Amino acid sequence: MAANAFLLIAVYLLLLMVMAQPLGRGLAALVADKPLFARAEAMLWRFSGVQEGGMRWQHYLLAILVFNLLGFVVLLAILMFQGALPLNPQHLPGLSWDLALNTAISFVTNTNWQSYAGESTLSYFSQMVGLTVQNFVSAATGIAVAFALIRGFANRSVATLGNAWRDLTRITLYVLLPISLLMALFFVSQGSIQNFLPYHNVTSLEGAQQTLAMGPVASQEAIKMLGTNGGGFFNVNSAHPFENPTALSNFVQMLSIFLIPAALCFAFGESVKDRRQGSMLLWSMTLMFVVAAALVMWAELRGNPHFLTLGADSAINMEGKETRFGILNSSLFAVITTAASCGAVNAMHDSFTALGGMVPMLLMQLGEVVFGGVGAGLYGMLLFVLLAVFIAGLMIGRTPEFLGKKIDVWEMKMTALAILVTPALVLIGTAIAMMTDAGRAGMANPGTHGFSEVLYAVSSAANNNGSAFAGLNANTPFWNLLLAVCMFVGRFGIIIPVMAIAGAMAVKKVQPVGNGTLPTHGPLFIALLVGTVLLVGALTFIPALALGPVAEHLQLIQGQ
Repeated sequence: MAANAFLLIAVYLLLLMVMAQPLGRGLAALVADKPLFARAEAMLWRFSGVQEGGMRWQHYLLAILVFNLLGFVVLLAILMFQGALPLNPQHLPGLSWDLALNTAISFVTNTNWQSYAGESTLSYFSQMVGLTVQNFVSAATGIAVAFALIRGFANRSVATLGNAWRDLTRITLYVLLPISLLMALFFVSQGSIQNFLPYHNVTSLEGAQQTLAMGPVASQEAIKMLGTNGGGFFNVNSAHPFENPTALSNFVQMLSIFLIPAALCFAFGESVKDRRQGSMLLWSMTLMFVVAAALVMWAELRGNPHFLTLGADSAINMEGKETRFGILNSSLFAVITTAASCGAVNAMHDSFTALGGMVPMLLMQLGEVVFGGVGAGLYGMLLFVLLAVFIAGLMIGRTPEFLGKKIDVWEMKMTALAILVTPALVLIGTAIAMMTDAGRAGMANPGTHGFSEVLYAVSSAANNNGSAFAGLNANTPFWNLLLAVCMFVGRFGIIIPVMAIAGAMAVKKVQPVGNGTLPTHGPLFIALLVGTVLLVGALTFIPALALGPVAEHLQLIQGQ
């Protein structure tokens, strides 16, 4: 089994890197602001009123915020009034104000947290025009912010960071849309459904009546994976055979989640004219990913030893896991989705062992930087790079530099603010939930596991992941509002300081490499970067994890 696990991880990473490298070169061309169809684009910019020049970081940020605010308002209206809108064959009513608010913020922030069952709550119109559109634009937002930060490091004494409207348009039309189209066609070929039919009432082999939900599934499935969104058309997400029909579709879904985050690392190296910097990011992410995947696989294969005392022939727990794909694929899927801020699941994380569930939770708490979401993973990891360079500068007694640009007090203040946003949200949000009757009322389980459910939910929302332990009743006004605040602040509370850093770095002059310059591409710096991520990310949550999954594991081995 260990050989199978190693082979699965190795094949996955090999195919990922082979596919990500050419895509990274294409993204680097977009970062360089090179038009793909110059004449057509010129007509489009003239028609839409987009200026030819670049934007300062304040204007770029304002465009991003206004764009997402308008998307939020439109989506909120669609969800609340879906009963009066077309493409609603089941005549589903509009959502309550708190659920509509939570869902709108969720999809605008690229979180895709769902406090509802999609097939019994949302119409085809809401799924397509509302959620799927936001899957595109929220993913484009994250990539655009990453583009701006890359330009901040690559530019030399240039105050502008490109044009937000051009970036958003090109990312959507040249990257997200064509790849999603190909993926949707592939999913249809595998057995995913794509129709507008009313739900089917069928009789099972046992003679029971069953309703089969229909809908435009494949199109949403493609972008939810590629854009690291994760919201499922069906309540059970990628465990549903209409969303994830075969082992091949399952593997392609896993590849698509990491595709753009890995490609952005290659694009970063190309853009700053030093491919070793992109390789440094990839090596750091890959090392943490492999260790996490191995730990989850080990924990789930070890299973629950008390099953053996009950007469089972194996300690492996398959409850809540997709039996078509097995333990290894379910474990790998869980690690990939939680590492990449994609809330898609093909197994119920609530059914994982204590340690097997702790690792996905910790991956989210690290800040979603192990590949991370599209764009968000890159700029999140670059924040840790700045912190690592600053720490190294203090250790050797020199002014910290990265890519020839000095890191001053302003940049470190913004870096600290961005890194500390999500831990504050997670810990404060969890404390509020556990202190209030309304928060505790959503817990499906008492004790340590119930606490883990709450901690996981707030961690998922604050870090814009969207997955859940699935043991928490979160569709209440308290939970909808709490998680909505966490999702909103967790998204834009990081984007704002990142844009400020991009603007500050863009105007700096490049310093020549000296004897005291710290190389930021070798094994030493990779170790320093990984250590910084673990030190800042992991240590913050050790007390909370000790009260949840760690205590639950100790209870397990003690036979309680």
